[in-house]
Amino acid sequence: MKTIGVLTSGGDAPGMNAAIRSVVRTAHIRGLKVKGIMKGYQGLIDNEIRDLNPVDVSDIISCGGTILYTARCDAFRTPEGQRKAAETCRANGIDGVVVIGGDGSFRGAQDLSAQGINTIGVPGTIDLDIGCTDYTIGFDTAINTAVEAIDKIRDTSTSHERCSVIEVMGRNAGYIALWCGIATGAENILIPERYDGDEQKLINMVIEKRRKGKTHHIIINAEGIGHSMSMARRIEAATGIETRATILGHVQRGGSPTCKDRFYASMMGAQAVELLMEKKTNRVVAFRGGVFRDYDIGEALKMTKQIDPKHFDMSMNLSR
Repeated sequence: MKTIGVLTSGGDAPGMNAAIRSVVRTAHIRGLKVKGIMKGYQGLIDNEIRDLNPVDVSDIISCGGTILYTARCDAFRTPEGQRKAAETCRANGIDGVVVIGGDGSFRGAQDLSAQGINTIGVPGTIDLDIGCTDYTIGFDTAINTAVEAIDKIRDTSTSHERCSVIEVMGRNAGYIALWCGIATGAENILIPERYDGDEQKLINMVIEKRRKGKTHHIIINAEGIGHSMSMARRIEAATGIETRATILGHVQRGGSPTCKDRFYASMMGAQAVELLMEKKTNRVVAFRGGVFRDYDIGEALKMTKQIDPKHFDMSMNLSR
């Protein structure tokens, strides 16, 4: 192992730059060269590759986004694209690749490994929806960004005696919604894992809270449920209470990463390099049960993850 590549793929997440920095500096200490692969797997196909040294990654640990950029690449889904990507690695002397991203990125790493290129995945996604790991880079920053925004919306919701439907990201997982809902004292938290679609029950709760003297109402709605604008219109029509919808959107992906995201990203990036030096491939770094470990990517992709029912039940009790 003389030269490794590093790429970021899929949705960006705060802390990706910290992981890149860790890969570059750990590799440098171990006597390895590092190539930065631009725009994810698309950069491998297009041969968009640059040298990275410790100076190149100075001061990026506090930056959101990814200095390597990221893109989704349909061409890489084909056998031809995968062969071309492997050929690009060999042409640039890249012996192994660190892939920072979510489960889709790991499937790509698995395909690249099948082409004979050593690959290690690092979980970078704000959604916290990767089954093999208790933590994913970017989650902590995203929920703190969302909580700050929700607190501000509550201020104006209180002033106008409104009901507010606030949609947060998370794809098909409800972790962001659940954590933000508990942290902001939301009256209702709607997550794909537990929402039964009974909107009338939700409307009845809004009416009951108002009857008891509650002058405002916060509903945190997960992206996997969506339709927040139409939901707000139906709630207002049914209750007579002014209801506004706010979709926080991609603001949750940006911003300077928290200390927690920087720490986990740094640890995971360093471990990825160590695994490559051990000539391991088709592995994903994970934090599980309080320990940093690694799993076969195929095994990791089969793992499922569920919202802890105790956490959701507690959120319901706290909102009463």
